[in-house]
Amino acid sequence: MKNLSRRGFIKRSLMATSGSMLVPQFLKAFERHGLPESSDKILIVLQLSGGNDGLNTVIPYRNDLYYQARPTLGIAKEKIITLTPELGFNPALATFKELYDQGNLTVINNVGYPNPDRSHFRSMDIWQTASQSNEYLSTGWIGRYLDSNCQDCGAHSAVEIDDSLSLAMRGESIKGMAIKDPAKLYQTTQSPLFKKVSEGHADEPTLDYLYKTMAETVSNAKYIYDKSHITRSTLVYPNTEFAKRLKTISELIQSGIQTRVYYASLSGFDTHVRQAGQQEHLLTLYSEAVGTLVKDLKMSGQFDRTVIMTFSEFGRRVEENASGGTDHGTANNLFLLGGKLKTPGIYNETPDLTKLDQGDLIYGIDFREVYATLLRNWLGADDQVILSKGFQPLPLI
Repeated sequence: MKNLSRRGFIKRSLMATSGSMLVPQFLKAFERHGLPESSDKILIVLQLSGGNDGLNTVIPYRNDLYYQARPTLGIAKEKIITLTPELGFNPALATFKELYDQGNLTVINNVGYPNPDRSHFRSMDIWQTASQSNEYLSTGWIGRYLDSNCQDCGAHSAVEIDDSLSLAMRGESIKGMAIKDPAKLYQTTQSPLFKKVSEGHADEPTLDYLYKTMAETVSNAKYIYDKSHITRSTLVYPNTEFAKRLKTISELIQSGIQTRVYYASLSGFDTHVRQAGQQEHLLTLYSEAVGTLVKDLKMSGQFDRTVIMTFSEFGRRVEENASGGTDHGTANNLFLLGGKLKTPGIYNETPDLTKLDQGDLIYGIDFREVYATLLRNWLGADDQVILSKGFQPLPLI
């Protein structure tokens, strides 16, 4: 019973520390390597969970079919933020108009994959693992990037600002790190009981691994905590949980933490009922937080080495439903933000509302083409090894 109790304490302590198992190689990397060179490129992945309605995000306001399909949800033309003679932003994305005008934003329409799945869980798994729709993988595309490019886990590491680690961040041998609050991580590892247990050892392999993990967590948490305090943002971020996560990312980047990929999520986009107000609220939270992050990175000279990608697991159906919302759809738009974009603006054609697949948009760009672009052209990785299939990179970065 004593061993079982100890095992339970260890597991609970690890979960309390980071929300996922901390990987020793990731933490020890901070001791082995110096700060990354200023030329090292950073990728920030932002996930809009629930299936954001792309048609009411980037709106084909000149298309009568849009308003016919959405007699109550269609956004009035006079409220839309005009981008081109055909497309405009949801009024909640006012912050993004400035980024668009500055050449810091690329909008990619009709992004999806063959044989789309309308289940939240399955479609998110497909996006996070970069699998085929009939293929089930246990590792994520960022995790496999770590496996491929992080032999000694120096600058090639990934951090998710959350209590738990997404499948996207899990590799076969190396995983990213989930950490919501560096101070809380440090405080947890400084408790006498945590330290005492972390000094133990066992002959049983699983327990021995957990002991070693805890010991390395204690020895490295102070480093993360101290580094996260080197630079504090002088900007006032919106008082929302999502904005706080983006502020943490900015401060870690400015402090020189050895991380190439950051990951954060905003949930609530499953708008089956009363969509208008809910989506407007969420897009406002998203755009104001991202706008502040971009401003922060520009002020600190970090924006040109950063690309921010925003995705959602699927879009919504073209027609509104009877509950003032939209149901699960397929293809969607995807945003890239950065200071070194090759094709800023609207990258490709508007959604074709005359050619639908059982009421859903038909994808034109496979999302793994975007991944291949980020992996090869931005992170300098072998995208074919990571994605297990050749996807042609796009001229985006």
